[in-house]
Amino acid sequence: MKSTTACTYRVVHWLTTRVQESLEEAARRPDRGDISTTTVIIWVAAVTGAVLIAGTIAVVISKYNGKLAGL
Repeated sequence: MKSTTACTYRVVHWLTTRVQESLEEAARRPDRGDISTTTVIIWVAAVTGAVLIAGTIAVVISKYNGKLAGL
């Protein structure tokens, strides 16, 4: 129990220090270089396209699996 309490105290102290440092950094440099909405839209479209292509390939392979076995 004693070690659990000490470990919990260390974690809480570390988290508190980390949050305070982050807030100080944000106050010092307000421009954090956040990702733009356009970048997020492009990434979502790219991932969606990759999933659709992979799904199409999986459907075609499962449909013609017996015919492809003889190749």
